[in-house]
Amino acid sequence: MTTTRRKFLTSSALAAGAATLAAPALAQGKIKWRLQTYAGPALGEHVIKPAIDAFNEMAQGQMEIELFFADQLVPTGELFRAMQKGTIDAVLSDDDSMASPTEGTVFGGFFPFALRYSLDVPALFNSYGLDEIWKEEYAKVGVKHISAGSWDPANFATKKPITKLSELQGLRIFTFPTAGRFLSRFGVVPVTLPWEDVEVALQTGELDGIAWSGITEDYTVGWANVTNYFLTNNISGAWIGHFFANMDRWNEVPPHLQTMLKVAFESSHYYRQHWYWAGEARLRVEETKLQLTSIDDAEWATVEAEAQKFWDEIAAESPVKAKVVEIIKKYNDTMQRAGKPYRYS
Repeated sequence: MTTTRRKFLTSSALAAGAATLAAPALAQGKIKWRLQTYAGPALGEHVIKPAIDAFNEMAQGQMEIELFFADQLVPTGELFRAMQKGTIDAVLSDDDSMASPTEGTVFGGFFPFALRYSLDVPALFNSYGLDEIWKEEYAKVGVKHISAGSWDPANFATKKPITKLSELQGLRIFTFPTAGRFLSRFGVVPVTLPWEDVEVALQTGELDGIAWSGITEDYTVGWANVTNYFLTNNISGAWIGHFFANMDRWNEVPPHLQTMLKVAFESSHYYRQHWYWAGEARLRVEETKLQLTSIDDAEWATVEAEAQKFWDEIAAESPVKAKVVEIIKKYNDTMQRAGKPYRYS
């Protein structure tokens, strides 16, 4: 079959036009983003840096993400506003810590007892409709919700041992806003500090402990060096965090790089799944800096029961929150009725 000059030129023009439409931002040269995470450098080496390094390599010079750790460009509590304004292009954080003005913010980080295992997070977002809700809520405020993933559970690491609920009374604890709101019911005094100041605050006695992570982070970031005890009871089996981007910046990225971003961020979610799962068990068994303590199951059940009341209070605040709480209730009921290994009690 022969190809005429007209057909050749027409085909070439169409291909060139398609390439231009597919990559408008590339016409201006390499796309550069600045992404800031909630995590400090030691933790960031695991929870985000491998994915960013992989993306930058795969992008082959078409796009580059410059990674910044906790508070390096803006304080964590200002991350949302900075991203919305375009001061930074993207964020890895929970909604709660970055003071997001959406209806989903209260569920970010550690929403008490909503999650038993890390797999509960992707299940809720990908199979129970939370992803659609988050995307809708963030689109309203000019932000692209890219994806959600799970981190570690929320345990207490403290200076003194905790073996009963009453011993939480009066403890000054570094934690997330919603978790602090819930824990204050048991006498905990929530304290907000810049991430990098936590270790010194534990050393000086400004803090009595933290409820910000599981044992993996306690050892990774150095908090196991300045606390003595680790309470095996947790208020959540996983932390919910997200990748976000300024909507305009996201729309400037051509589709193939958007897909590459999503894949890289999913690899980050997967990495944390196994890194935390392995670390939470291994460090309890093999390391000795933190002595393990527990509160009796029957007494801890009163905390779980209080969480149900807390859920209902949150649901009463808005229709969107009510919808999310209903999804969480339905999911947990399904897991409970499914039995082992989904739920053991």
